[in-house]
Amino acid sequence: MTEAVLAIEQLVGGYSRNRPVLRDISLQVQPGELIGLIGLNGAGKSTLMKHIIGLLKPHQGQVSVCGKRLAEEPEQYRTSYVFVPESPLLYDELSVWEHLEFTAMVYGIERAAFEDRAQRLLERFRMAAERNKFARHLSKGMRQKVMIMCAFLVRPPLYLIDEPFLGLDPLAVRALLKQMDEEKRSGAGLIVSSHIISMMETYCDRYVVLHEGNIIAHGTKRDITELAGAPSMEEAFFRLVGGGDA
Repeated sequence: MTEAVLAIEQLVGGYSRNRPVLRDISLQVQPGELIGLIGLNGAGKSTLMKHIIGLLKPHQGQVSVCGKRLAEEPEQYRTSYVFVPESPLLYDELSVWEHLEFTAMVYGIERAAFEDRAQRLLERFRMAAERNKFARHLSKGMRQKVMIMCAFLVRPPLYLIDEPFLGLDPLAVRALLKQMDEEKRSGAGLIVSSHIISMMETYCDRYVVLHEGNIIAHGTKRDITELAGAPSMEEAFFRLVGGGDA
């Protein structure tokens, strides 16, 4: 059996041991699989991401990436994934190209491979004309594109992407969806947190519905719509989290 790129086992976690945010979370992401992580604000999606990247330590349970655990093999663990946060975090005094160069240096990408990948990403995300601009001069949407390009430059086994569509124009959204689909087809695993369920329907292999710190449903679109007795993923989500027919 193929090893999961992400395996979470009976995770209990959050910011305080007295008030856990996440309760008994277990899930896996397989190579070549895109998982949609959906839930209301405060459901625990960002908290789960923070546990995966190691910003929070589990109260119980464990997280492994490509069979590695952070406490045991921190370098191998951290180089096996990339994380795209909801709000772009850039260095104001570095240009777009310098951010890409810095990312390549950190992940040990050879120069020839870096330049080829970087140029392709600049063209796909319509940022070639901005390559020498400092981050402080970029719009929010452009800053988000830089974060996204840096992530896809690396080509790791696992992508963790938190609310990627916020601030992106329609062409950038289309480019991102195409890039995610290509990475999935090349064998990477992706877990994408988003409120825009309709946009994800064509691309997700499975969904995890998180509500008040618990997984209340998981599986394919068919699994979840049948569970909720709903005609669409959006309607199924509303029914599962108590939204009724609203």
